[in-house]
Amino acid sequence: MIVRIGVSDTPKELEVDMADDSVDALKSDLDAALGAADGVLWLNDRHGRQVGVPAGRIAYVDLGEPGSGPKIGFGA
Repeated sequence: MIVRIGVSDTPKELEVDMADDSVDALKSDLDAALGAADGVLWLNDRHGRQVGVPAGRIAYVDLGEPGSGPKIGFGA
């Protein structure tokens, strides 16, 4: 599963490749982080790396499948 996160006042979005079975866990973690005063959303990607995003800076979260992003170029 590809998770794209828009961060306030940042022109680029974060993209994290996560395990497909973590959708419900991710949603509950996101709800908990957004509910906390100084919450941080921590994500673990397929390679074991961790990414932390301050919840107060999250503009949007897009959950999708690999290859579901915009098509660029010929033959897409």
